[in-house]
Amino acid sequence: MNNHLIQLGHGSGGRMSRNLITQLFARYFANDTLRPLGDSSYIAGQTSQLAFTTDSYVIDPVFFPGGNIGQLAVCGTVNDLAVSGAIPRFLSAGFILEEGLSLKDLEKIVAAMAVEAANAKVQIVTGDTKVVRRGQCDKIYINTSGIGEIPEKHAHFTRKPAMQPGDKILLSGSLGDHAIAVLAARENLYLEEPILSDVAPLNHLAQLALEQPEQVLQMRDITRGGLATILVELCENQSFGIEVLENEIPIKQPVRSVCELFGFDPLYLANEGKMLLIVKNGTEKDILKRLRSNLAGANATLIGEITDRHPGKAIMQSVVGGKRLLDMLHGELVPRIC
Repeated sequence: MNNHLIQLGHGSGGRMSRNLITQLFARYFANDTLRPLGDSSYIAGQTSQLAFTTDSYVIDPVFFPGGNIGQLAVCGTVNDLAVSGAIPRFLSAGFILEEGLSLKDLEKIVAAMAVEAANAKVQIVTGDTKVVRRGQCDKIYINTSGIGEIPEKHAHFTRKPAMQPGDKILLSGSLGDHAIAVLAARENLYLEEPILSDVAPLNHLAQLALEQPEQVLQMRDITRGGLATILVELCENQSFGIEVLENEIPIKQPVRSVCELFGFDPLYLANEGKMLLIVKNGTEKDILKRLRSNLAGANATLIGEITDRHPGKAIMQSVVGGKRLLDMLHGELVPRIC
């Protein structure tokens, strides 16, 4: 393997991605705003704080069960803002189009973006379009950036409040639906029980969780790298550890079946409509009740807690009673998943 060339694993959202960001981009672009490397950056406005984020989408295929690249582009950026404690307000949309792309397909994608923006109550206010020759991109790539307002009552998100042993870890729903839906479309897999992508805006669900904002310490949307990578990121080099229970992590049976067929671990699969929350000990029942009142959080569950045992490590207790040390994703499970 050539260590001097970009590899697919650099786009996985796992350890290779993290190393590329910290050792190259963050080294050259270093500043106080960028340094936390969160889902969004926090910027001080004249009257309130703002959250700013950007993401690019190169998914293959561009149409998949449950959505398309346009829905993904809007929801992904809205979700990065939402889990940062912000109320999403404005998006930009940049398009790189391949010569020969069907105008009918492009209209479907743009129309889907408009619907999702309306669902999320955000406005697409600026954009750009470039066209390249056949073979110089794959149909369509989209970049979206977003700005959101951080209410004063959510200001603690900009400071990343400390987590304490006993604080609980909540998951808003089942894992792996998006990755398996895309893989099934790409590989023309026949599934007796079709799996739809979970792509959805999470800002309304996040606002339900934040009705009592002091109860919520952190939120993360579970995209590339999957649940395991986020758990490791949260506790790596910290004075606390994380313990989760395998039998409490919801995974649909068709997802499990495809994972067994391809040798995938669902803990590392990408999702586009699920989030993880760290909440104060004793508040988890109230928050779960609020999450479950929304369709996007109907299957929200308690999966683990912060612990003072094994600091810096994320451990999963298996269904057979053993313990498994979790690590960040290495390499790439399913390329071009978002």
